[in-house]
Amino acid sequence: MSMAAGLKRELFSGHDSAQAIASAMRTLELEGEGLSALKAALTGDLVESFAEAVDLLRSCRGRVIVTGMGKSGHVGLKIAATLSSTGTPAYFVHPSEASHGDLGMITQQDVILAFSWSGETAELGNIVSFSSRFAVPLIAVTSNRDSTLGIAAELVLALPQAKEACPHGLAPTTSTVMQLALGDCLAIALLESKGFTAVDFKVFHPGGQLGARLKFVGDLMHKADRLPLADFDMSMAEAIVVMTEKAFGCLGVLDGDGRLAGIVTDGDLRRHMGDGLLDQRTADIMTANPKTVSPDILASAALEVINASSITALFVVEDGRPVGILHVHDLLRAGVA
Repeated sequence: MSMAAGLKRELFSGHDSAQAIASAMRTLELEGEGLSALKAALTGDLVESFAEAVDLLRSCRGRVIVTGMGKSGHVGLKIAATLSSTGTPAYFVHPSEASHGDLGMITQQDVILAFSWSGETAELGNIVSFSSRFAVPLIAVTSNRDSTLGIAAELVLALPQAKEACPHGLAPTTSTVMQLALGDCLAIALLESKGFTAVDFKVFHPGGQLGARLKFVGDLMHKADRLPLADFDMSMAEAIVVMTEKAFGCLGVLDGDGRLAGIVTDGDLRRHMGDGLLDQRTADIMTANPKTVSPDILASAALEVINASSITALFVVEDGRPVGILHVHDLLRAGVA
């Protein structure tokens, strides 16, 4: 046993796992109660103010300036990133840095979205004053409508009171979950109201697995002489040679107009083995109306078709004519799967 493994065992030897799990369950229960209260508020007291907030943010001609201190600031950073990635330009301004020059980042074309559970965060004072002085709209996300922040704001999103998961009622836990959830609600409502599509999303997410899933089929498919194709009347003796050369495990069968009429797969060959297979035509063996995709759909959507149909390759067609073929291995290599 390694020294690290021995130390780990020693550290946890006296730990009561049941007690730890019970603590985790209490935390989830309390945070879940906070989310339930927020959900109820969004069908009650928050209905009008939430809709007004979405309208105000959507009509913003500049950027959404998100701010908050401490844990609320961490929430604000995430919400600014989510807004920016979903079609609503946003920027996080730290309250303390704002007092030392970063107020210059805020323009009269912007809207300020300030997070503070208590609404009495002293560090927000200069941003609030700046908002009032230069008529920059301020939306407050707070649990205290009558707080300094709430009174100064043009619009208040009043979060319902909820018990923190921290047994001392001190560490922001339930409160930050609720703030984060409401921020996500704003971002998604804005996304939907703007008609922001997956294609738009790709512009802001070119990297990583998410970027890979936002590639188009046309970016990944094999083209031209890589396609395994055969005429309607080709003998299976010839067709098998084509299938073997192209190595996709399938063969597209074309009608007289060059449209994809069917597909011959390795499974079709096995099912017809012993039936004078080599003397038959592709039309006799093929499966008609195969699954296909167009080159302008997302690779992630093509993967769903492949998985749902339990197949390994898809022909890509335009106006019924094959223009490419996509194998599940192409999706794996691109990081889509």
